[in-house]
Amino acid sequence: MDQIKYPILTEKTISLLEKNQYNFDVNIKSTKTEIKKWIELFFNVQVISINSHKLPRKKKKIGTKTGYAVQYKRMIIKLKPGYSIPLFSSK
Repeated sequence: MDQIKYPILTEKTISLLEKNQYNFDVNIKSTKTEIKKWIELFFNVQVISINSHKLPRKKKKIGTKTGYAVQYKRMIIKLKPGYSIPLFSSK
């Protein structure tokens, strides 16, 4: 359950929703097969394909010390026609 961090909602990803493609940031160690099984089980949908990529690391400076922000892997999940994932709760 902690593999998927949160959905990505930008202009580009909202336009991809029309093509039945959803974007999520997931744990850096997650694999495509793990995420596919989890999505199909939890949301009761059928996944056609999954594309993934790692975002570039961003430097973070706190005082005199520098480090890196937490890095996630981004997955683009394409569902079969007729299936959808509710991104917002209806409450």
